[in-house]
Amino acid sequence: MLSGTLPSLTRDEVTAMIEAAGGKTSGSVSKKTDFVLVGDKAGAKLAKAQELGVAIVDEAQFRKILGGML
Repeated sequence: MLSGTLPSLTRDEVTAMIEAAGGKTSGSVSKKTDFVLVGDKAGAKLAKAQELGVAIVDEAQFRKILGGML
């Protein structure tokens, strides 16, 4: 799940990275969402993640998470 614009990755790149690590992406946030990747101008998905207590990560944290999965 991605909300906002990241400094060095496109949405397609993020999706490919998640899928390469065996994960899935979604267009909406739910209690089953593991984390929401946020960038500049994050919107409603960020608010929903906060409301549901879903983990929120930035690009640096995302890269560390994926580094441990690959």
